[in-house]
Amino acid sequence: MTELNKLTIAQARDALKAGETTSTALTESCLAAIDAADALNAFVHKTPELALEQAKAADARIAAGDAPALCGIPLGIKDLFCTKGVPSQAASNILEGFKPEYESTVSQNLFDAGAVMLGKLNMDEFAMGSSNETSCYGNAVNPWRRGNDDTALTPGGSSGGSASAVSADLCLGATGTDTGGSIRQPAAFTGITGIKPTYGRCSRWGIIAFASSLDQAGPMTKDVRDSAIMLQAMCSHDPKDSTSVDFPVPDFEAALTGDIRGKTIGIPKEYRLDGMPEEIDQLWTRGKEMLADAGAKVVDISLPHTKYALPAYYVIAPAEASSNLARYDGVRYGHRAKLAAGDGITEMYEKTRAEGFGHEVQRRVMVGTYVLSAGFYDAYYNRARKVRALIKKDFDDAFAAGVDAILTPATPSAAFGLGEMAEADPVQMYLNDVFTVTVNLAGLPGISVPAGVDKRGLPLGLQLIGRPWEEGDLLNTAYVLERAAGFVSKPAKWW
Repeated sequence: MTELNKLTIAQARDALKAGETTSTALTESCLAAIDAADALNAFVHKTPELALEQAKAADARIAAGDAPALCGIPLGIKDLFCTKGVPSQAASNILEGFKPEYESTVSQNLFDAGAVMLGKLNMDEFAMGSSNETSCYGNAVNPWRRGNDDTALTPGGSSGGSASAVSADLCLGATGTDTGGSIRQPAAFTGITGIKPTYGRCSRWGIIAFASSLDQAGPMTKDVRDSAIMLQAMCSHDPKDSTSVDFPVPDFEAALTGDIRGKTIGIPKEYRLDGMPEEIDQLWTRGKEMLADAGAKVVDISLPHTKYALPAYYVIAPAEASSNLARYDGVRYGHRAKLAAGDGITEMYEKTRAEGFGHEVQRRVMVGTYVLSAGFYDAYYNRARKVRALIKKDFDDAFAAGVDAILTPATPSAAFGLGEMAEADPVQMYLNDVFTVTVNLAGLPGISVPAGVDKRGLPLGLQLIGRPWEEGDLLNTAYVLERAAGFVSKPAKWW
């Protein structure tokens, strides 16, 4: 059998059920790969003892004939998910030393299904970033390289550690979260699959909040089938999350029929940006052709308010962040600044937050506080909320007209070098989310599928946007696209 850490979730599941390997052997293979890949800085809190304990328990369940699809499968958990007794810092110094006494609902669902946790994964601080360069742990590194160029590349963000770990075969799958594209953009940058489900499909309880009306958890995996398997285990109705919807969770893997004949795929004209790289445009064209060849009807559509999505997002998300991050004050948990004689509670708040939050988090908190302040609430925040409603209506109208899924590029470029955007205006970095933020604003499911490489050999992804609550149908369309694209490239090991 191949190196066990290189198996997909589906392959490992079948091998475990057939008695060809054990969860302990799978886990040991992944732990060895993790220890040999410190240069990627993907895993920031390793949990080998816990992993082997969980693997042993999974082997016992399998032997007893009690084996859900994820039983015995080694996964990585993004540092945004609270994990009982394990550091959960959201990659921020302000949560240094925080070990929750509770488990997030999503990670608990995975453990109930028999999954094994290998450790916590790097990310942008509080999920604020598109390149994994705002982490208190330092940069996560993309395992891919530009041809023979040894420049370190971003794995994308905020779920950069998750993307890097899955792409480099350090784990069989990983959790991510997506507030404006933080699953789909890093998936595209690293040649893996990532799906953001409909808002409310996965519980947000125990996931450290960035922007509560936008955040949603999802899986990051080696292929579409693995995403279907892992997503089903992650989803559930949760009374502890008021935004969790009490809908039945279908069998997503069973939905992968490979038949999309009669489906209608929309191509939004507003996503054809000025200055779009020719390689992205050509990939998009090939994607349309592949879906048409599979029997789908491809039609042009209009989503007229798309051009307002980024400005609306970067008002709404910082506004919610400023409210959510107000709780980090040095009083109850996490970092507390050392005070000088005579300092009072106000000085403690100010010093703690100045020391604990990185520059990007500070920037977004200040922007959010500004747009929520008296005199500016109506001018900015309320106006952004109205734009958000119009963006959602654009999608509703397209789906009402018979469109089943929408095909777009996932990112405006391939992965860029770490540090290459350091001197750029922050807005230039925010433009990495230009194709993805609309999905979060409308609460829709979206998936990124690797579909080709650029002239330097870096992976490029295509995005499919689906109808709300129809992740099964979306996954099936992605499955067809994946098979037609035939993407099998892997990064050449240098680490």
